[in-house]
Amino acid sequence: MNLSTIELKTFVPAKDFERSKAFYQAIGFIMDWSGEDLAYFRLGPSRFLLQRFFVEPHAHNFMMHLLVENADDWHRHLVAQKIAERFEVALAAPQDQPWGMRDFTLFDPCGVLWRIGHDIALDEPPPFVE
Repeated sequence: MNLSTIELKTFVPAKDFERSKAFYQAIGFIMDWSGEDLAYFRLGPSRFLLQRFFVEPHAHNFMMHLLVENADDWHRHLVAQKIAERFEVALAAPQDQPWGMRDFTLFDPCGVLWRIGHDIALDEPPPFVE
């Protein structure tokens, strides 16, 4: 049996489909294809589908995690692009997390939360909880 996987893509909701497409292109994703209700985005090996679909409780509980090589560079890029101001979204400052990541949060125009970060070395591993 071959149970190897090729890719896992998620469907990210969009309240205002055109605004969300512009947002993701502005932060650096490439839109390879777009139809009436669906768009395909990629950046390096990372890919997702943006869909014209919005249910507020779903969108506001939806989270994406983007693992990058340098979260600080990503944050500087987003600040330089004035993403928070242009799209009226929340962008937090990077910080070291107790679980061994340096990351920051960014909300997209419909409320999807993105955590963008990189791994950091920990002085001690996080405690194991059974």
